[in-house]
Amino acid sequence: MKLAIKLRTRLFLSISALITVALMGLVLGVFGVMQMAKTQEALIRNNFITLDLGLKLRQTLGDQLILMLHNTPDAAALKASSEQYLKLLDEGIEHERKHNLTSGFAKARVDYVSFLEAFNQTHRQGLNLSNNNDLTNRFNALRNGLIDEHRKALETINTAQAQARERAMVIATVLGLVGVAVLIIGFITAHGIARRFGAPIEALAKAADNIGKGNFEVVLPLSSATEMNLLTRRFGIMAEALRQHQATNVDELLAGQQRLQAVLDSIDDGLLMIDQEGRLEHLNPVAQRQLGWDEGRLGQPLGEALQRPELDQQLLTVLRGGSLERLPEDLSVDIEGETRLLTYSLTPVSQPKGPILGAVMVLHDVTEQRAFERVRSEFVLRASHELRTPVTGMHMAFGLFLERAHFDPQSREADLLNTVNEEMQRLMQLINDLLNFSRYQNGMQKLTLAPCDLQEMLEHAQARFADRANAKDVEFVIDLQSPLPRLNADQAQLERVLDNLIDNALRHTPIGGQIRLQARRHGERVIISVEDNGEGIAYSQQGRIFEPFVQVGRKKGGAGLGLALCKEIVQLHGGRIGVYSRPGQGTQFYMALPL
Repeated sequence: MKLAIKLRTRLFLSISALITVALMGLVLGVFGVMQMAKTQEALIRNNFITLDLGLKLRQTLGDQLILMLHNTPDAAALKASSEQYLKLLDEGIEHERKHNLTSGFAKARVDYVSFLEAFNQTHRQGLNLSNNNDLTNRFNALRNGLIDEHRKALETINTAQAQARERAMVIATVLGLVGVAVLIIGFITAHGIARRFGAPIEALAKAADNIGKGNFEVVLPLSSATEMNLLTRRFGIMAEALRQHQATNVDELLAGQQRLQAVLDSIDDGLLMIDQEGRLEHLNPVAQRQLGWDEGRLGQPLGEALQRPELDQQLLTVLRGGSLERLPEDLSVDIEGETRLLTYSLTPVSQPKGPILGAVMVLHDVTEQRAFERVRSEFVLRASHELRTPVTGMHMAFGLFLERAHFDPQSREADLLNTVNEEMQRLMQLINDLLNFSRYQNGMQKLTLAPCDLQEMLEHAQARFADRANAKDVEFVIDLQSPLPRLNADQAQLERVLDNLIDNALRHTPIGGQIRLQARRHGERVIISVEDNGEGIAYSQQGRIFEPFVQVGRKKGGAGLGLALCKEIVQLHGGRIGVYSRPGQGTQFYMALPL
């Protein structure tokens, strides 16, 4: 607190001196200007009054002279003009008396009275006015006196203006001297502050820069100012505390880095750290074993290291904050003559509310899993083929038996035969679903692409389920965003997807509910969705809903292959299928198909 008071006091005194000198000069200048303006205003106003009265007197005298030169002068008019002239003279005499001016108007009154006496005497004697030298001399004396008074007033105004200019020059000189004094005092003050505080502060700033760069071996300045020495001492204490704190933090960071390294190395999956430039920064031991690499691969671009150029584009999308639209294909890696299959995922690494710092690639070995899936798919395909022939024969034979058997419809035998028929049809449907799903998974199913009219396809789908919807009093709505482009797709396969989604929606929509079919264009894709306001799907089940043999919800039926088959068909078209659902608020299945 003592340091702040001393430094603030010095700065206050220095600035106060500058302000005091500047205010004194300003007050002096303002006072001089006001006095000069007041004096000049009074002088000019008085002389303008004199000029105005002199002008009126000369005009009135001219009017009287015209009246006097008539052969028969109008006595009343002359008298009125004379009285007006005397009144103006009295105003001038009073003005001179008030302001202690020269008695020009008093002399003019004497001359005017003398002129009137000469005129009256000449008029009584009947003499010619133009030949009267005495009258002429008296008139000239009166007129010259008024002209002299006018000239004196003008000279007085000119003199006042000259004096005002001189005073203005004096005031400007004084203000200039005050300004020079302020500059000198300011320069001396600034120089003193800079010499006393500037250099030490710059030295402290350089020391702070070095400390910011991690160099704590700095030279602190000495100053003649006690305050600066105290500040330098405290700065040194702070630098030492920072050095000790940094040493402690470095140890903690090293320990934390070692713990993080141990965690990363103990993860069962392969882990690759990638920087903002798309180059490898770190790979854990599992990744080294999975890829057959050593640390010599560090620093290489990801696509070049894995010999998969498309990975660079995927990585660029992730580093820009995007996400991959579809699951990437498995990586095939040869390790000591053995081919291994790896799935991978790319995830951006960023600070909270900060920029993306890089990405993480997680590798998972799925060689055995893919082999099992292939065996399972082949088994399902063969089993479906093998089962289809005998079951078809049994179904046909059972159909012939039903045609020839005659039982009472209400009998136990008829009920059992109907049950067997329903179960055989269900078995046939299950075998067909298994066969179709196996064909898609094994790449045996081919698409027949042709331009499709989306509006017509949705309207036909609505018509196919109209009776079932009416039976449950379900409102069936089609919502299209026009204009819709024609889609190049296999219409029969897409209709199979729509039928499956609409069938699910009808089974899970309550009586009096609503199903909405929607289609709209989004960029270079078409989004087709089926939305209901039924019971919804639990969050825990939404992640597995498209897996084969998985059934969700309370109303289960079939083998759980419908949505898995839909996913295969949509992916075969190059699109993706997804679901939005909130329990108790309905479900929306959508498929995004490329144009």
